[in-house]
Amino acid sequence: MLRFVADRDDLLNSRFALSPVTELENLLRKLTGRRRAALPPAWSARLTPAFQRLRAETALDAVLALQSDRYGAAFVVQPPASMAQTIDGDLAALRATPLAQARKEIADCLARSPTTDRKVLAVLNDEHAPKIMAEAMAAAWHELVAPDWPALRAVLERDVVYRGGLLSTGGWQAAFAGLHKRLAWRDGALELARLEDGTHHLEGAGMLLVPSVFVWPHIGAYTDPPWPRTLVYPARGTAALWDPGPATPPDALASLLGRSRARLLVSLSDPASTTQLATSLGMATGAVGDHLAVLRNAGLVTRARSGRSVLYRRTPLGDALTGDTP
Repeated sequence: MLRFVADRDDLLNSRFALSPVTELENLLRKLTGRRRAALPPAWSARLTPAFQRLRAETALDAVLALQSDRYGAAFVVQPPASMAQTIDGDLAALRATPLAQARKEIADCLARSPTTDRKVLAVLNDEHAPKIMAEAMAAAWHELVAPDWPALRAVLERDVVYRGGLLSTGGWQAAFAGLHKRLAWRDGALELARLEDGTHHLEGAGMLLVPSVFVWPHIGAYTDPPWPRTLVYPARGTAALWDPGPATPPDALASLLGRSRARLLVSLSDPASTTQLATSLGMATGAVGDHLAVLRNAGLVTRARSGRSVLYRRTPLGDALTGDTP
C-alpha cells in the first residue's frame, strides 16, 4: 500500500496540471506492449509504422530501455508546472537535467530491467544523454502525438473542469473519490493499492494531479525526490476519444433545435469551452460559437469564466430537453 499523508496545508496547495510528455511516455509504453491495455486497433495501425521507424532512426530505444512495468526515469518525464505546460517546456527540462541525477535514475532503471544493447548503452553512458534523449522524444512527439494533441488536450481539460466542480462542492475528498478504483482517501491520507509499499508525508507542498489519456486504465505516482509528489490518473472521456462516434441527439431534439445545436447540447454533459467542443465534435470554432449563442439566448446553456477559458454548461432546462436530469 502506497500512502500520501496530507495535512491542511497540503490540501490548500494541491493542484492540477497537464503534461504533454506524460502522454508521449504512456503512448510509448502502449506501443511497446508494456501496458496490458493496448491501443485501439485503428490507433495502433496508424501509429506503429512511424514508431518502428523512429526506433531505427533516433535514440528512442534508449528512452524505452528505461521503462519497466512499474517504473521509469522521472528525469525523462518530469512532473509539469501548470495547466499551461508545453512539450517545449518538458523537453527543455529534460535537456537541463543535471548529469548526476540522470545517471542515478538510469542506474536504478537498468538495475530493474538490464539491457545488453550496445547502441542503447552508448547513449545512456554518454555525458550528453539527457540532450540525446530529448531529441529522440521531440521527434516522437511530432510524429506520434502532435497531430492528436488538440483532441487529447480537450479531454484532459474537461477532466480538470469536472474535478474542479467536485472540489468546489465536496472538497478534496470528493475530488479524489473518483480518480481511480485503487485510490482511496482514508484518515487524512491518500492510499493507493497494488503499486508499492511506503508512506510519504506531503509536508505542506500538496499533491500534483495530472490527468492522462494514455495511462488508462492504470495510475502512476512520483514518490522520489527531487520531484514533487504526483499522481497521474486516467482522464474521464478517454473511451469517447477511442471511439469518437458523433454525439447523437434524439430525433425530436434535432428536429426542434437543428442537428448541430442538438449535438452541442447533448455534448455538454460536462462543461466545455468553444475550442474543446469544436475539437471533439469536428466542427468549426466559429460555427460552435454561433450555435452556443443561440442556445444561450434560449436559456439552454449558460457560461462562466474559468481561468483563461470561458466554459459552457447546460442549464436545468437544457438537461431536461436532453433527458439528462439529475
